[in-house]
Amino acid sequence: MPTTVPTDRPTATVLRQQERQVLSEVGCGLRDDEIAAALAIPEDAVAEYLARILVKLGLRDRAAAIVHAFDCGLVVPGRGPRTPSVRPVPRTIAVRAAGPKVRISLLGPLQAWRDGRPLNLGHLRQQAVLAALALGAGRSLSQQELLDDVWGMEPPVANVVPVYIYRLRKALRVGGGPDSVIERGLRGYQLVSGAVDVDVARMEELVTGIGKADRAGEPLETVRLCAQALELFREEPLAGLPGPLAELERLRLTERRIAIVQRKLEWQLRLGQDSEAIAELFALSAAHPLNEPLAAMLMRALHRNGRQADALRVFERARRLLADGLGVHPSRMLRRAHQMILRGDEAGLGLTPGAGSVTGR
Repeated sequence: MPTTVPTDRPTATVLRQQERQVLSEVGCGLRDDEIAAALAIPEDAVAEYLARILVKLGLRDRAAAIVHAFDCGLVVPGRGPRTPSVRPVPRTIAVRAAGPKVRISLLGPLQAWRDGRPLNLGHLRQQAVLAALALGAGRSLSQQELLDDVWGMEPPVANVVPVYIYRLRKALRVGGGPDSVIERGLRGYQLVSGAVDVDVARMEELVTGIGKADRAGEPLETVRLCAQALELFREEPLAGLPGPLAELERLRLTERRIAIVQRKLEWQLRLGQDSEAIAELFALSAAHPLNEPLAAMLMRALHRNGRQADALRVFERARRLLADGLGVHPSRMLRRAHQMILRGDEAGLGLTPGAGSVTGR
């Protein structure tokens, strides 16, 4: 697909005024029905105008027209059409079936489904644009914000964001009809409220429930909600996606998962579910060997189950890894657990659900 305009290609000056207006709106990523509403013309006329535009400018498809609108100056990056001659697009109320039809999962490699069928979301940069919109929680993101989130300090040479939005709209379109789950607001692009189910949002709702159950002293409900939240994690969050936003969110969501696991295991140990909790603690500590709260929790759980030697070996392993990997000594928390195990202080090793808070409040 062409992303730049050759110098010998006809420019927008060969277009009539109405055609120029249509091209500028196409460049902003609007659908035909939105362009029709903005310019007060029939939707069929929009398609006819676009067909003539492609012929006059020697362009292959709509995506090429989007790029051309930027390259010839009809659309200014981050500010929409250059001229204010177009009336704002009126907001319409779309009648949708009950419940979202599109599901987006970010807690692993990015995936999306429409009515249960997996969708082709294109290459990784295009997927990263969708991830930024999904993480925006309904907030409108400008083209500049998307550029910063996905490309950072190395923006693309061509104006590719509107092209990616156009492709994503086609991929996510509900039932093959005109409705897309990506809309253009006053500031930029956003996901249509209520049309998309994002697993990160569901996870955060469960985290809120975990905090309420914890404060209410309902251990079984806390464990159940923690398990539901952890089931949403498939692999590393946003695995393989490029860009500063994806990198930061990967770290945040990974820490979120660890905190939820810690909360669940604390309550499982308090409920006497020691064997399941210890097995999971061993696996989690192996995956995160420098996480001292996990090591301390495993040491306490092992000691409480009469495995003092194993608990001390966990401390020695953690001490060695911290020294070799970070050049630091064990924290006060880890040293305190070690000393209590050596003294046989059962009361001091009591498990408290306060560690590993997941509420963020």
